[in-house]
Amino acid sequence: MIDPVFFYAALIVMIGAFLALLRVFFGPSVPDRVVGVDTLNTLIVAGMVLLGAAYDRAIYIDIAIVYALLSYVGTLAIAKYLQGGLK
Repeated sequence: MIDPVFFYAALIVMIGAFLALLRVFFGPSVPDRVVGVDTLNTLIVAGMVLLGAAYDRAIYIDIAIVYALLSYVGTLAIAKYLQGGLK
C-alpha cells in the first residue's frame, strides 16, 4: 500500500501535468507550447522520482535523471530551431 503522502504528491503532479497539457494544446503561440512540453517533461521526471521514493526503487530515479537530460537537450534543440539556427 502506498503512503498517503506520496498519493497526494502524485495527485498534485497530475493536476500540474493536466494544466501543462492544456498549455500545449491551446497555447496561443509555438513558444508557449514548447514551454508547456518542457513543463510536462519536468512533471514527468517529478512523478518518476515520487514513484521511486514510494516503492523504494533507485532504478526509477536513475531513469528520471536520464529522461531529464534528454528532455533538456530536446528543449535546447527546439529552441535553437525556433530561433532559426537549425536549417
